[in-house]
Amino acid sequence: MAASSIPHFHNTLGVRVIHVGSREFMCIGALPPFDHPHIYIDMGSDSEAVCGYCSTHYRFDPALAEGTCLPAECLWNDKPDEAPTTSSAA
Repeated sequence: MAASSIPHFHNTLGVRVIHVGSREFMCIGALPPFDHPHIYIDMGSDSEAVCGYCSTHYRFDPALAEGTCLPAECLWNDKPDEAPTTSSAA
């Protein structure tokens, strides 16, 4: 993924599962300043992963666009002037 940035997801909402459209991403725990060290997660061929730091459960959803998630509020955008793009299956 050298050509693109790695998406960062957080679980400030405290949801049970975050559905993601990427198999490689960073978990930051909660929104800054309450974030944990940013943990790189690579699901490989698996469809689920759990952050070893905060225990957030992530589930890959191929219907989502790369770099997006549901709930959409769990995507961390460190550049607030750039609106994130979200996509989901209807």
